[in-house]
Amino acid sequence: MEFLNAAFLGIVEGLTEFLPVSSTGHLILLVDLLKFQGPPGRVFEVVIQLGAICAIVVLYWRKFMDVLLHLDRRQNQHFVRNILLAFLPAMVIGFFAHATIKTALFNPTVVAIALIMGGVVILLIEKFKPAPTIHQTEDMGWKTALTIGFIQCIAMIPGVSRSGASIMGALMLKVERKAAAEFSFFLALPTMLAATVYDLYKNHASITSEGAGLIAVGFLTAFITALLVVRWVLRFVQTHGYGVFAWYRIMLGSVILALAYV
Repeated sequence: MEFLNAAFLGIVEGLTEFLPVSSTGHLILLVDLLKFQGPPGRVFEVVIQLGAICAIVVLYWRKFMDVLLHLDRRQNQHFVRNILLAFLPAMVIGFFAHATIKTALFNPTVVAIALIMGGVVILLIEKFKPAPTIHQTEDMGWKTALTIGFIQCIAMIPGVSRSGASIMGALMLKVERKAAAEFSFFLALPTMLAATVYDLYKNHASITSEGAGLIAVGFLTAFITALLVVRWVLRFVQTHGYGVFAWYRIMLGSVILALAYV
């Protein structure tokens, strides 16, 4: 049964990782609801996110190969610089605040409040965002990339959404909608790779063979699901925006708070 739960959680992760609805928040809620007995330290919830993000490597392999093979080109140098600069705040803040965040904030009440507040912020940004002037990751200035990196750190609060924070921050900094989403995808790679390596290192002694198997199942199902939905996500947000996800967040968060109160 736990392996079926792990597969289900992986599917949910793959569906929600690239939407501004907080995949971590959904995992925390479902793990609590299913009474899922994964490896200690919430390592399962962190590692399977990397599975979904690995889909980006497959879908954008031409982009990554071009950067690796032609790093002498100015636009590719700007691409690498911007990703690394945006990753830097999460690396530093995450290193020092990691334990406190997982101990104090990984609970349904925090997730519910963050979902509601994040939904309101998304609606406001969709209404008042400035006209875009930046259409590719390579076109960003270093200050823009670094600022998005700091904004992404808000998503260390479960329920905020890493992709939502980085995308909304980018929109407010005049990044075009598709470019904002893709930058969020690219930024997820070093961010979640670092989080996964750190979590596995901190918890490796307590991970049993069964726990490793649960992680592997969740990782694989998250990867396959993300492969199937990423392109759809890009098409949808280009034509419909993020408003529908904001209302979903508000309704879900309200239901969770109501249930908790009852």
